[in-house]
Formats: sequence, C-alpha cells, structure tokens
Amino acid sequence: MYRVLELNPQLQPFAGDIDMRMNLYKATKERLVPGGKSLVDFANAHQYFGFHHVDGGWYYRDWAPSAHQLYLEGEFNNWNQTSHPLTNLGDGVWELYLEGDDALWDGCKVKTVVDANMTRTEHIPLYARRVVQDPVTITFTAEVVDDWNTYEWTDKDFKAEDSLFIYEAHVGMSQEEGKVGSYIEFADNVLPHVKETGYNTIQLMAIMEHPYYGSFGYQVSNFFAASSWFGKPNDLKYLIDKAHSMGIRVLLDVVHSHAVKNTAEGINMFDGTTWQFFHDGDKGEHPAWGTKCFDYGKTGVLHFLLSNLKFWMEEYHFDGFRFDGVTSMLYHDHGLGTDFNDNSKYFSYNTHVEAITYLQLANELIHAINPNAITVAEDMSGMPGMCLPIEDGGCGFDYRLAMGLPDMWIRTVKEQSDESWDIGKMWGDMCLRRPGEGTVAYLESHDQALVGDKTMIFRLADAGMYTDMNKDCHNPMIDRAIALHKMMRLFTMAGGGEAYLNFMGNEFGHPEWIDFPREGNGWSFHYCRRQWSLYKNGFLKYEWLGNFDRDIVHLLKGHNVFKQRMADQLLYKGPEKILVFKRKDLVFAFNFDPSRSIEHMLVPVPENRNYKLVLSSDDAVYGGFEQVEHMEYPVKEFNGQYFIELYLPARTAVVFEEIDPLRFQKKIL
Repeated sequence: MYRVLELNPQLQPFAGDIDMRMNLYKATKERLVPGGKSLVDFANAHQYFGFHHVDGGWYYRDWAPSAHQLYLEGEFNNWNQTSHPLTNLGDGVWELYLEGDDALWDGCKVKTVVDANMTRTEHIPLYARRVVQDPVTITFTAEVVDDWNTYEWTDKDFKAEDSLFIYEAHVGMSQEEGKVGSYIEFADNVLPHVKETGYNTIQLMAIMEHPYYGSFGYQVSNFFAASSWFGKPNDLKYLIDKAHSMGIRVLLDVVHSHAVKNTAEGINMFDGTTWQFFHDGDKGEHPAWGTKCFDYGKTGVLHFLLSNLKFWMEEYHFDGFRFDGVTSMLYHDHGLGTDFNDNSKYFSYNTHVEAITYLQLANELIHAINPNAITVAEDMSGMPGMCLPIEDGGCGFDYRLAMGLPDMWIRTVKEQSDESWDIGKMWGDMCLRRPGEGTVAYLESHDQALVGDKTMIFRLADAGMYTDMNKDCHNPMIDRAIALHKMMRLFTMAGGGEAYLNFMGNEFGHPEWIDFPREGNGWSFHYCRRQWSLYKNGFLKYEWLGNFDRDIVHLLKGHNVFKQRMADQLLYKGPEKILVFKRKDLVFAFNFDPSRSIEHMLVPVPENRNYKLVLSSDDAVYGGFEQVEHMEYPVKEFNGQYFIELYLPARTAVVFEEIDPLRFQKKIL
C-alpha cells in the first residue's frame, strides 16, 4: 500500500485510482528511458537542438515533425528565406550546417522559415536562447548566442540554508525609477536588501521570455530564452551567482501549464500544426487565460519540457522551481468553478492523469540533477499527495503554496468587524494542511497586489496611507493597520506552514497595487516599481513594518521553527481573542482584541523552564508603545502544571524564548 493512503486513510476508496496513476508513471518512464536508465540522460534536447558553435562552423537543428521544409534566414544571408534549407534527418528532426566560425556570430538575428500545409510562415527557433523585440517594428527575432560558456561561475561551494524563507520578486519592477529594471540592477540593488531582511531564497518571476510585459511572465513564448526585457543571459547568470555568494538560493517561477497562442513569437503552430505541442480543438484552449494547453502524453512534448527544466538548472544554476498553474494542469476543466469539497473530485473523469505523470517525471528529474533542489506547487485544489515522494504515491513536490491563507485573511478583514474575528477558526485554517506534506504559508503574494485588488496594508489603512504615514502623525486607523499587519504576518509565518513566502516590498507594507504599463494608464510605470525610499528614508512608518518583518524572519530562522511541522497550542481563549502556541523553543502569544488588554495572564508551558521576552510587536522600534517589559519570566507551578504570567496588551503579539538553566527559584501559586 502506498504511504499516501496511510497518511490519508479517507482515500482508501480511491486506492485503485492511485495504482492506475502509478502504473501510468512507470509505463511512461519506461517508454522514455527503457531498461531503468535515468531521466537525466533523456532530458538533453537543448544540447542537440538549437544553435551550436563547433570547430569550423555552426549547427542549427530543430524539431518539426509535420513540416514539409525548414529554412534558416537572418542577417547572415540578408534575410533570404530559402537560400539555407535544413535537411530532414527523420523523426521530425531537421539540421543545417554552416561552414566557417564566422558564418554566424553573437547577436546575429535569425528566424526559422517553415513550409507546411501549403503555407510559408516565419517563427522563432524552438530552442532559441535569446529573443529580442525590435523597438520600431515591435516584432520579435532570435539572436544567436556565441558567448554562452564565457561566464565564470564562482558558486561551486554554494550551500543553502535548510529553512525556506522565500522572497518572491519581479526583476523588471524592482527599481524605484519608473522603468524596466535589469538583472544587474536587481543583483546590485535588491539582493543586499533580501540578505539584510533575512530571506534566504528568491523566487524570480517572468524570467522565461514573454512578448507582453504586462503578463507578469505567465504567457511564455520562448521556453529556453531568458527574458530580454531585463538584459542578456550572462546578466542573469551574474544575478544568480551573486545570490549564491550571499547564501541565497534562487527558484525559477516556471510556466509549463500553458503557452502563449502567438505563432510568430511562440511555439504554437511551429510545424504547421497545433498538435505538435498542444491538444487539438477545445481541449487545447484555456478558456480563462486565452492560451494553449500542452499534450503531456506525447513523447516529444515530454522531451521538450523535461529538457527545459534541466536547461535552467544546469545552464543558469537555478536551485529549483515554483510550478505555476498546477491546478490548471491537474484537471480537464482547469479547476475553474470546481469546489474541491469531496475527495472524489481528485479522482474523477475530470482528473488529467497524464499531467500528473508529467509532474512526477519533472520532480524525479529535478531531484536527480540536484538532490537539494526545491520544488513548490501552486495548487489551490489541495490534491492529496502533491508533496509526497513519488514512491509513496505522490507527485514528488517539496512544498505546496497555502493558497487558502491569503483568502482567509482577506475575508476576515473585508467581511468582519475587529470585534467579531474568530481566532479559533483562523488558527484552524493555519493548521489545515495535508499530513506529511510541506506547505509554504503566506499572507499575500503578487496575486493579492495586482490592480483591481488591494495589498493587505491598503485594506487595513485605506486612504490614510497617503496622508498619515509620517512617524509624527497619530491616526487611530493607521495605528490599527500597523498593529494588525505585524500580527498577521507573525501569525502566518510562525503558525501556517513549514516555509514562508513574501512578495517584494510587502515586508514593509508597500502601499499600492501593481499595474503594468498599458494603454489604459497611459503606459505609466508609476504602479510598476518598488518605492524602497518609503522604507529607508527614516521619516515614515513603513520603516517600523520593515523592521518588524526583518526581525521575525531572523528570529524564526535562527530557532529553526520549521523543523517542527505543527505548532503546539498552549492557550486559546475565544471571547478574549487570545491564542498562544509553542513551536520549537519559542512561545508566541497573540491578543487580537481591539481594546481589551489582559493583565496577569497565565500561559501554560510544557516544561519547568523560564522564558525570556525576545520580541514584542509593541516595541517602539516597530511603532509600538513599549507596554511589555523585556525581561526573564520565571516559571510558576500549580498542581503539577507550569505557567508563566504576563501582561498582553490589545492588538499585540509577543514572542518568548525558552531558557535553560533556570535562574529563578520555582514559585508555588
């Protein structure tokens, strides 16, 4: 019996479905790599296809199984469409050899001409490693890269920390100036901030080439090209190398759930058919995103996608991936409108078992290349086993995103008065995660900050953020917003998962939504940047929020709180909105009541040890009122139970560290 059934005995009626999934995975792997060979040896398409400079000349190869003829055109032949035909080698493989080391050159613009279905079309080569847009014609072309192996990596001895504190980031909008930021600017200007705030992992969005900047990188056109919006390939390598020098791992936000429809810029219709990569008909169309859906059952598609993962890991040294749109992959209806309130929803005709097989193969490959790699699934459906090893009947991911937590916080703030917050239900949502599976908790990601929505600080503070964020201005609404923002982040970070994620700028309460330049806003960058000066100028309350986030990250990381999978609840008082829990050797106490402070509160603790206050959201450095004394709190005993006694002001969270040996004589109540 697979371990997924042991951890989730309620799935016993679906044991046959799990067997079927595992049999499909095994059969597919045997088809790809017969005789027990490794997927690492299979996923090498990028080493063969594309442009390769060899002694004395150049090879260009591509895969177009349904094409009648392929040609290469570009600056090297004055854009003659037919002077350089490729040779059909069989099995859809086409090849052209250009004699002479200078037959092509670094930056030489090229396109592939395809004759298929009595039609001639121009395309970007499937394995192009750099794609650029002409600023005048607005069209895209590929550029040959001849300096691919010139970057000198310095990260041979890189070793990441065990814990996972993720800083989700977008390179283009990472600068304060209203423009598209670069890889180098991110490396030099943002990485030091990430390091200082304690985050040990960056998750880079929009790296895979995409023709529309405003898509946030989620409509990929060229899977092997690092986005030219932000610079050249070596610039991205510099960014990752520098991150590694700071002890920061780098995850790629990989989009294998769908692809852009574009035929001139993307992979769609490359060989004259939709079914080269995608399902034909309605099955190949994503109804919500207007994109194309991969056919994960085809060997050529698996070869392309698995090679793509290996490419990003080996050529750019990425340390893993956050897989976008996993829910869309898992279900034929893409999870649109489905309420996953019954286990049968995971094992029905609607489940896309070939996509599950692909995810299993992808995770096996990634961890074979780098056993320390991290994979994160963006799945809102809660598919059982998503983050269990494949041999246990799982998909092999390390973590899933706790996508219900930001929704819970939004509902709480938007729909309930402060007096009616249900702290018990909130804690229940924090603990609602699959047994044995890693979870990334977060209060808000980029999703909650997009135009049309609101960041959490904006929901709490509203228009007062524009007028009353000076430190010498006292506004009760802003006081409430700052107090709750701190508490909510600590509550989520300490209690919600085995890892934590924050979107760039939210750590200090970046005030506004994200709106990419578009016709509707006059192509403005005003809302597509990060105003770091709000945090750093010393006059605004954003500094308090940033300081608090920095210190709780360092505190929780220093105590390895994620090593304990679930926190132990010590005290819950619903009417008073009090919750206290212990994780590792830290005790976290929260008073969410908007007005009632609690004096002489007795908190049960499991051991006969004293505790020291190590952090309070009410400290002045975080904009508080210094109502909680930093001291050692002696343990007290009553009927064999140990307690510490404390004062917990309204809208305040405090953290105690377990200390040993005892420094106070035991007191008897």
